[in-house]
Amino acid sequence: MSVFSAYDGTKLACRELGEGPPLVCLPGGPMQDSVYLGNLGGLSAHRRLIMLDLRGTGRSAVPEDFASYRCDRLVGDVEALREHLGLDRLDLLGHSAGTNLAVLYAARHPERVGRLALITPSVAALGITVSGDTRIGTARLRRDEPWFPEAFAALEALVAGRGDADTFQAIAPFWYGRWDETARTHRAAEDGQRNAEAAAVFAGEGAFDPAGTRAALARLASPVLVLAGEVDLNSPPPAMAELSGLFPHAQLVVQDAAGHFPWLDDAKQFVATTEAFLRQGTDSATSIPKWRLS
Repeated sequence: MSVFSAYDGTKLACRELGEGPPLVCLPGGPMQDSVYLGNLGGLSAHRRLIMLDLRGTGRSAVPEDFASYRCDRLVGDVEALREHLGLDRLDLLGHSAGTNLAVLYAARHPERVGRLALITPSVAALGITVSGDTRIGTARLRRDEPWFPEAFAALEALVAGRGDADTFQAIAPFWYGRWDETARTHRAAEDGQRNAEAAAVFAGEGAFDPAGTRAALARLASPVLVLAGEVDLNSPPPAMAELSGLFPHAQLVVQDAAGHFPWLDDAKQFVATTEAFLRQGTDSATSIPKWRLS
């Protein structure tokens, strides 16, 4: 673990796993300890993963100014990490809510982004709407699962604007391509890894300017990977197709039978896709495996 100072003096921590070219990884949650990412299914065998704990999470310090939890202000922390690492350009990977931060960083510092991997992205920063019908339709792909009736009833309640924390817990199986012991353990651990106070500020008023961000990203020269899970309710493939269309150099890959954490559902497939993308440009023979390439 290494520690560095953010723009306001807050001490931030990052874990480093593996060897090879560095890849800065931004966790989701929002505002969740990066430990839930594990080693991204073994991607650490190919890249030096630099797992940033966002301020107030994991081993990073709590800031004096809680307003600095807002996503647009976290961009300065990513830039401080780049300077700490002594890198001219970052290869950057964001997962879920962390992709909001990744795209805001790319919009503000396009010259500092090498390759950008967006894993089951959030759509908040780009103003994309995911309809309830899309989520329901995606959920119905799981109708043969033994847990489906109870989880689907809870999902219908949430889409209709009903339900509570217990209702949200009931849809947990939909977050994973396989609701097995690994998924249950992963889900149980998440509850203690998130800074709820910081999460409440993350997407607060003023955090996002979708029109401005879209305009900036339309000029982004960096290659972009949008990796979607076939059965992911949070980031369903139709929304991911719309998101990838906002970048001039984006590739959309839909990982078969994957949910919101594709490295858990099929680590081999996830690593092959992501590493092939990251190697493009350094190896002319490299191509992304065509699992479901759009």
